[in-house]
Amino acid sequence: MDKIDLKKDLQSLYNPSAKVVSVVEVPSLNYLMIDGAGDPNTSPRYQSALETLYAVSYTVKFKLKKVNGVDYTVMPLEGLWWTDDPSRFNLQEKDLWKWTAMILQPDFVTSEQIHAACTEVERKKGVSLAEVRFESYCEGLAVQIMHIGPYSAEGPTIARLHTYISENGYELNGKHHEIYLSDPRRNPPEKLKTVIRQPVRRKQ
Repeated sequence: MDKIDLKKDLQSLYNPSAKVVSVVEVPSLNYLMIDGAGDPNTSPRYQSALETLYAVSYTVKFKLKKVNGVDYTVMPLEGLWWTDDPSRFNLQEKDLWKWTAMILQPDFVTSEQIHAACTEVERKKGVSLAEVRFESYCEGLAVQIMHIGPYSAEGPTIARLHTYISENGYELNGKHHEIYLSDPRRNPPEKLKTVIRQPVRRKQ
């Protein structure tokens, strides 16, 4: 059986143009999720959340390959970002940010398999994974663009996305969404690829 790569199957959602904003309809998808708050650059909880999400995701992957012969690529890290006061959602006040770190799971992965993987990771690491959620998340209508470069330089790309929204009869309808396609440990900052997505709705 060929290795499943959801980035290819969902190419319109995971490989947008870096030149033009695209409008997409995002279906309901299943994610492992962990919620938190604070500056992701300094928050131990954020780093712990990433380690946990990857540990569970890879445990499920290897178990399915061993038992069912199904192999697939673990999807990249994604993040939802927001603040209670939208006017203060900016790069200068990251300590106010709230976030959901998440990794997409194939639709054939079940809650029972996720639970078994969490139990195994808990046993091996000696930690509680009560914070992990496995949920369906549906964004619906959204606009997105690829940002190429360091995370700290996303401002103009985000501004471009928001300009498109306002100029084309849309308004914000959900949380700022980023998909981190590149591993910052293996790629220089100027080559990092990040999908910037914003759910929208038509203005009434």
